[in-house]
Amino acid sequence: MRSLMITVLLLAACGKNSEPPKPTSGSPNAKPESGPSHAAAGGAVGGTGGKSQAELMFGTVCATCHGADGSGNGPAAAALNPKPRNYTDKTWQASITDEQLKETILKGGQGVGKSPMMPGQPQLANQPEVLDGLVKIIRKFGAQP
Repeated sequence: MRSLMITVLLLAACGKNSEPPKPTSGSPNAKPESGPSHAAAGGAVGGTGGKSQAELMFGTVCATCHGADGSGNGPAAAALNPKPRNYTDKTWQASITDEQLKETILKGGQGVGKSPMMPGQPQLANQPEVLDGLVKIIRKFGAQP
């Protein structure tokens, strides 16, 4: 029963904050920053400490289960069955295309015949730079020695 309750709480948490936080200047009364207000190549946005929207999203949404190091050991991973994908697995990295990764991110695990525990991020269909950035992050984990 306790395990079921933890799973329900994790699922509820995965659905929250599915979009990266909006960049702010830190002060509600601050004047707008100068410079471009749109994302630069790779999804970088001013006022985010140099992190792209993809990096922010991975850190707040994906790392909960997949871990900050991509090894599938995030704080929620212990309560999940099946365990989250280990992005550092070079054999798995070689077996999947970027398009398959994008489809999994957009549709979630259940949408591609995988674990229903992974929520989809359909809002990223309109944010290709963030989607591409998440794929690049996942690929970097596979390139590590």
